[in-house]
Amino acid sequence: MDTHHIKDTVRPFLVKYIKTAPLSDDDDFFQKRFVNSLFAMQLVLFLEKEFRIHMVDADLVIDNFRSLNAIAALIMRKHGVTAEQPRPDNKN
Repeated sequence: MDTHHIKDTVRPFLVKYIKTAPLSDDDDFFQKRFVNSLFAMQLVLFLEKEFRIHMVDADLVIDNFRSLNAIAALIMRKHGVTAEQPRPDNKN
C-alpha cells in the first residue's frame, strides 16, 4: 500500500460529496467549507471499512482529515508505514 493507492481509493468517495472542480491533494475540505462534521463521520466509517483499520479517539482530530494528503498519511501510520527518510550521502 502506498499514498497513491490510498488517494486513488479515497478521491472517488470524496467527489461524491464534494461538488467542485478537481480536488487537489492539498485542498482543505473543511476550511473551504466543502464538507461538514456529519460528512467527517461518514468519511471515518468509509476509511475504517475500506482500509481495515480502527480509529481511536486520538485519531479523530480534524488535522488527520483535512486533505487527501492528511488522510493518506493517517492511513499509512495506521498500517505502521512511516514516510521514507532521505538516505544520507555516503560520500567521504
